[in-house]
Parts: sequence; structure tokens; C-alpha cells
Amino acid sequence: MLILSIDTCTKIGSVALYDTKEGLVGEININAKQNHSDLIMSTIDSLFSLTKRNIKEVDKIAVSTGPGSFTGIRIGVGIAKGLAYSLNKPIAGINELDLIAHNSNNNFTKVLAMIDARKERVFYGIYKWEKDELILEGEYGAEELRIILEKINTPILCLGDGAIIYKQLIEEILGEKAIFTKEVNSIPRAGILAEMAIEKEDNLFILEPYYVNKSQAEREKELSHN
Repeated sequence: MLILSIDTCTKIGSVALYDTKEGLVGEININAKQNHSDLIMSTIDSLFSLTKRNIKEVDKIAVSTGPGSFTGIRIGVGIAKGLAYSLNKPIAGINELDLIAHNSNNNFTKVLAMIDARKERVFYGIYKWEKDELILEGEYGAEELRIILEKINTPILCLGDGAIIYKQLIEEILGEKAIFTKEVNSIPRAGILAEMAIEKEDNLFILEPYYVNKSQAEREKELSHN
């Protein structure tokens, strides 16, 4: 099975072709300086050109559904659904935080996946490894990073662009409990997205972008300013 995977949820746009027999066929990651809509289709065209594959060979479309950039998410999901519909192929949506967290391995007990939401706020998910399975603890959230960090009392691997942008704040609050890896491991990769989508399939007409709701604390804070 040949899977085309697309991720435009953050500034890093990523597309990949993954063959379930051969493994990764090709992957392109680009730090988009312009809107993903101006870039992603030409990147997909380049991917097929470089790998000598044809879009008609694709058996499934995989897409990251968010959270992240509202515009980026809409672009990626829209393109993926359009391709799945026109090619009459199944589609699978994967949460962006799950994708980032899967840049880790079971050498780390706990993982904090973060996507920058500006002004020291992040979209986040806290995960734990149990043998070879990565499990989300609780729910996805959107919160001030400081509030999230003050609740953490065990060593935790920090991943995502939030971990890069707010590294100093994380170290200030968590100290030695904060674990960092190479920055490239915080980049969501479409190759991993494709692997995660192998056994998953969504209804094309129901699949929607995923936007994390604001926390209760944030809603109360906004109300107090009104």
C-alpha cells in the first residue's frame, strides 16, 4: 500500500510517500516562509517527480488534522480530502500532537508535545510510554505554558516547536526534570504520519480539522476583561 501523507499544521510543511512493503519512499520538509497554499501542491508534485512515482499509484491519503495554525490546518485537510475524493481513495486523519509525540521512543517514560500558540501559550498533550505503546494522559489542551509546567513533577521529554521557542522558560520551571533532544526531533514528519495512518481510516465526509478548545481558566480570564 502506497500512502501519501500531508502535514501543514505548523510552519514546517511536510509531505511523504510511504510504501508498507518498502518503507519510506520519499519525504520533503520545508520551513514555509509563505502561506502553505502557495507551496504544498508544488511540493507534492516535486515529491512524485523525485521518487518517480505517479499519484495514480496512491492507495491512501493521510493528513494531520491539527491543532496548530488554523489556516495551515484548513489548507492541509482541504487538499487531502480533495485528493481522496478525486482519486476515490480512503483517508486517515492524525492528531498533530500525537504525531510530534511519536518522534520519541520508549527510552522516555513521559513526553510533553507542544505547539506554539503565541504569547507563552501552547497546544499540548502529555503522554506516557507503556512498553511499546504511547498513550495520551488525559485530554489535549490549550493553556499558558507556565500553568502546564507547574503541574509536572517527574522527568519529561519536551518536543515540538513550543519546546524550542520556550526552552528557557521550561528550564527555569522544570530544571533538571526537563529533557530535550535535537531540535530536528521536534519537527512533525509526514513519514511518521504515514506510518501512524496504516491501520486507520476515517469517513471522508465527516473528517474535520481539530481545534483545541480554550481552557476553562482562559475563558474565565477573557470574561473578566470584558
